[in-house]
Amino acid sequence: MRINRTLLSTALVVVALVIQVSVLARLQLPGAVPDLLLLTVLGLAFVYGPVSGSLIGFGAGLLADLAPPADHAAGRYALVLCVIGYLAGLARPENGQLKSAFAPMAVVVAAAIGSTLLYAGVGALVGDTAARHVGLGSLLFTAAVYDLLLAPFTVPLIMALARRTENDPLAEASSGSNDVAAGWLASGTGLRIGNQRGGLRAKAARNRAARAGRIKGVKRL
Repeated sequence: MRINRTLLSTALVVVALVIQVSVLARLQLPGAVPDLLLLTVLGLAFVYGPVSGSLIGFGAGLLADLAPPADHAAGRYALVLCVIGYLAGLARPENGQLKSAFAPMAVVVAAAIGSTLLYAGVGALVGDTAARHVGLGSLLFTAAVYDLLLAPFTVPLIMALARRTENDPLAEASSGSNDVAAGWLASGTGLRIGNQRGGLRAKAARNRAARAGRIKGVKRL
């Protein structure tokens, strides 16, 4: 990864991990815990692709494995996020554009469920049966719901920051372009700010053309 990717990814992962451990883990919500670290990996993988997504996921998971109060073997969550980051990178649109929020929301739900299942599966291999006592079904449902509720406030922002540091032309295009993050926010909120601005510009251009036509007609008379 280039240096700008590395610096941004490291900063975002560290911030997400601090918030995860110090705030989200202490909310005492029923079932699972909102996984801000997972959403950070997803947002970066959506922009950087599968290879960078897997590397970021592995690093983020390894930090989570080592950060207190971790009570599992080191490398367990690193494996989970490495796989999730790679698969999320494969879901990135080829042209970096997305017309609706359905696809990224579906990826978030799939990642929440997949990471929970994979984490529980790896735990079963090493003799950790905590998921059985809590209830795997409850964990899957609450993980999907919590992450889906948190995603619209985090993933678009992470994607926008990643595009800025990449000097991506899509990030510097006019506000009428349908960027992935813009498409997510627009589809999720019902707003069409970019399209409205584009429509106003087109309307202004038509008005100028009409005035020019009238002036030419007057001159001909």
